[in-house]
Amino acid sequence: VQLQASGGGLVQPGGSLRLSCAASGSIFNINDMRWYRQAPGKQREWVATISSGGSTNYADSVKGRFTISRDNAKNMVYLQMISLKPEDTAVYYCNAEIRRYRTDSFINYWGQGTLVTVSS
Repeated sequence: VQLQASGGGLVQPGGSLRLSCAASGSIFNINDMRWYRQAPGKQREWVATISSGGSTNYADSVKGRFTISRDNAKNMVYLQMISLKPEDTAVYYCNAEIRRYRTDSFINYWGQGTLVTVSS
C-alpha cells in the first residue's frame, strides 16, 4: 500500500491550492483519512480528518479556509486551501487508516509529503 501526495507549490498570500493524495495497492477498506503538516523547525501537526462516512474535523488554525474531501471510489483524499497565509508554509502529509485484503486490522500509512510555500 502506498500514499502519493501531490499538488504543492508556491503561491502568494491570499491564494489557493488543492492538494491530492492517492492510495494504491491491495486495499480492502479505508477508514479515516487525514492531512498533517510540518513547518520548518516545527513539529508535525494535524490539519484535518475525514471519516469514511464524510464527517470532517479541522484544526482551529485552518477552520473556514481549508476543506478536506474524499472520493471513496478512487481511494483519494483532497485538501482545498484558500486564503493562504505565510504561516501555512509547510510540507503537507496525507495519512490514512487502511485495511489490506486478507487482514483483520487497520494500519496507519503515510504519504511522502508535498511542499506548500506561501510567499510574495
